[in-house]
Amino acid sequence: MTGQAHSWALEALKQPQPAHAVRQPPEGRPAPVALESAHQALRVLEVVNRYSGGVNLTQIARETALPQLVLARAMEQLIRANLATPTGPDAYIAGNALMLAASADGDGRGHLHETLAWVRDAVGAAVYVARYTDGEVSISQYADGPGAPVVEEWVDFRIAAHASAVGKALLTQLDHDDRKDHLARHRLTRFTPHTLTTQQDLFHQLDDRPPNAPLLDLQEYAIGTVCAAVPITAGPKAECVALSIPVPDPGRLKQAARLLQSEAAAVLLALIVTGSTPPTARRPEDTILSPTA
Repeated sequence: MTGQAHSWALEALKQPQPAHAVRQPPEGRPAPVALESAHQALRVLEVVNRYSGGVNLTQIARETALPQLVLARAMEQLIRANLATPTGPDAYIAGNALMLAASADGDGRGHLHETLAWVRDAVGAAVYVARYTDGEVSISQYADGPGAPVVEEWVDFRIAAHASAVGKALLTQLDHDDRKDHLARHRLTRFTPHTLTTQQDLFHQLDDRPPNAPLLDLQEYAIGTVCAAVPITAGPKAECVALSIPVPDPGRLKQAARLLQSEAAAVLLALIVTGSTPPTARRPEDTILSPTA
């Protein structure tokens, strides 16, 4: 990697500035596990980037003060994401994905696309990145395939936050007033017999789940489809990564959701490295899952 590319990538790895401060979770709820894991990996990557000739784990541990198991997990994440590369039994350099993040045809999203593709393959389902933007649910990126189709958007996702895993994962990161404001603008419409239609039931589901448990859509948006979502917020806007399965199989959903949780930090790392490019503006008549996404 050239010195210029190194400099660009390192800027992307800096902690967000005050204008882009990390969104704080609602009072009483812990920050997403993915956020903590990603920040640990970024601390490791910043050290690796300082040693163009390679650096060993002992030196990384000395500079990051991370426990051995945490360091090993962070390094594994970086290697899997191609952000760090082993050059010997105990030496690591920056990986090729930083060059990809710096170029990526000029838009910085190539690494994110690659990450979503292998998360899709790992969970065996279509995966999505969503953000709460200007008071609305917005799907910014997704990865699908022949065996992993996206959800048919038969009702605009922007008005169905209460019935979708994506929407719930974003709403759970809002405070009480912001939630109330959203639901005042978008009624809790019943889409299937499983849809929650009262604020009390919805808020109970959002707030009383175990810490860091994924948010689920159990045929609440569409009959025959189940979904899971994990909050991954790193910037000023609520964000999440989600999956959808086109069959109502609770066992498959549980397994896929568990895998999604384990890969959420990789998605968050990719968002940070690529600058978490915001979605482009779209017209009211456009569907969120545009074929050009």
